[in-house]
Amino acid sequence: MSVPTNLVEGVGQKSSREFGRFIRIALNSANELEYHLQMARDFELLAVNDFETLLAQTIQVRKMLHGLLRSIDAKISRRQADTSAT
Repeated sequence: MSVPTNLVEGVGQKSSREFGRFIRIALNSANELEYHLQMARDFELLAVNDFETLLAQTIQVRKMLHGLLRSIDAKISRRQADTSAT
């Protein structure tokens, strides 16, 4: 729940830079989720098949977050370049 919650909170921020900060927090939450999944598997609270499915989904979400962050960072860089040029 932490990943989407951070994204929602980030969208409500006033600047792209602040949104990027919340995307980074969401990425950290995805990393924590991967650890929790591994622990659940290791303690046999989660079947191996379920672990593999959830891990693949977590990795996919992390890839999407990285893409979103790259997009936001590029937007910030363009704005900084435009500001410097004027």
